[in-house]
Amino acid sequence: MNALLDLDGLTKAYPGVVANDDVSFSIQEGEVHALLGENGAGKSTLVKMIYGLVKPDSGTMQLRGSSFAPPEPRAARASGVAMVFQHFSLFEALDVAENIALGMENPPAMRELAARITEVSQNYGLPLDPSRLVGELSAGERQRVEIIRCLLQNPKLLIMDEPTSVLTPQEVEILFKTLETLKSEGTSILYISHKLEEIRRLCDSATILRLGKKVATCNPREETAKAMAEMMVGSTLHQPERKPHKTQEVALQLHDLTLPAQSAFGTTLKNISFSVQKGEILGIGGVAGNGQDELTAALSGEALSDAGAIEMHGKPIGQMGPNARREIGLLAAPEERLGHAAAPDMSLIENALLTGDIRKGLSRRGFLNWPKAKAFAENVIAEFDVRTPGPGNAARALSGGNLQKFVIGREILQAPEVLVINQPTWGVDAAAAADIRQALLDLAANGAALVVISQDLDELMEISDRFAALNEGRLTEPVPAFGLSVEQIGLMMGGAHDLEAVQ
Repeated sequence: MNALLDLDGLTKAYPGVVANDDVSFSIQEGEVHALLGENGAGKSTLVKMIYGLVKPDSGTMQLRGSSFAPPEPRAARASGVAMVFQHFSLFEALDVAENIALGMENPPAMRELAARITEVSQNYGLPLDPSRLVGELSAGERQRVEIIRCLLQNPKLLIMDEPTSVLTPQEVEILFKTLETLKSEGTSILYISHKLEEIRRLCDSATILRLGKKVATCNPREETAKAMAEMMVGSTLHQPERKPHKTQEVALQLHDLTLPAQSAFGTTLKNISFSVQKGEILGIGGVAGNGQDELTAALSGEALSDAGAIEMHGKPIGQMGPNARREIGLLAAPEERLGHAAAPDMSLIENALLTGDIRKGLSRRGFLNWPKAKAFAENVIAEFDVRTPGPGNAARALSGGNLQKFVIGREILQAPEVLVINQPTWGVDAAAAADIRQALLDLAANGAALVVISQDLDELMEISDRFAALNEGRLTEPVPAFGLSVEQIGLMMGGAHDLEAVQ
């Protein structure tokens, strides 16, 4: 194979941190190349340099033997480099064709574009109706929009950032077939994922970054997932351990919770019923956009319901707001880190104060206890290995994974009686994910009841006592997690409410 893209000595520094330090490697034509590393290892900065979003301080790139230094993404796209981002950039009120046209330099007439979308989507096994509103699409279908937008550019290199994090197992299979087709046509793919078993199955080679430096290259098919994770962290990986705990007393119960959608493209919750006992973890799976955010809001108190629809220790709490629920021990961590779980421009001390005030006693008679708030933030940083210069740093200055560790640690260290958590390890590397899962297991072992909502099925199977799936605002009957197959889980996520029917 010939090299498509050569990186030679790429270096990029920001105040206080070297994001990439003399990174060199090559991506071959028709190769699926994995880029692996912990949060903060430098993966995002590296792909931003390739895509023209960031200019390197030093080092060079060559694309098919010619100098390559795109000053902006438009130039990268013109050279044949396309990127599918982890977080979609789509307008919900526009249809598929209109969204794709917005990402093109010179879009054709809408009728012609619609025909091209239909043709390309069918050719690559990603069927898509160009006239459908994006707000009506599932997360998997929205990803198809982003991929088709890229494929219409006939890219030579396709960069994919965590592409399977919002997909069902069946949708993952469809995506992998598409990537295999692209590979057979000579397209190279730079693939970023924390799901190492996917890397082993899909990728031809892998470059591993640690603290901004390239530390290893390998053939993923010849390595175990554990071995690759240990290359990423530079130490032996801790496997979460489940401690025995009894589950007898019901801590949280829902009775036919029905809640209208809060927005035009939201999901209505329909007759949701379940109970969670003290010391138990209920895992809830589902493709994004099937009611996860709405259920989190209903449980946290951000969205109020009928008083008796939600009970904690037998007491109706449906009409209680978030602060009142925190006071009695029900805490929640939403999926969206910046802007919802944390205020971007506030310091970590202020963000610790925002949710920790009531249970940690960080204010008195309207006056803030700043030293106590600072000590709480420092405790979260130390206990959950949050990589930051200090608690005075703004939340937006942290990498996504480190902010996630801070948000999760902030809630866990308040000793909740019930913890509702949406996407606990979203975008978090293998070592940090293992630590977060262990903290959740420890919390349950100490008697807390947990509702863990996640799109990571491996995660749910690892920590859950029982599993249920959300589909279009309805919840399947919770069943024991042990022994569930991927096929059964996928069918439940697709709307099969009778488990016997899928066994």
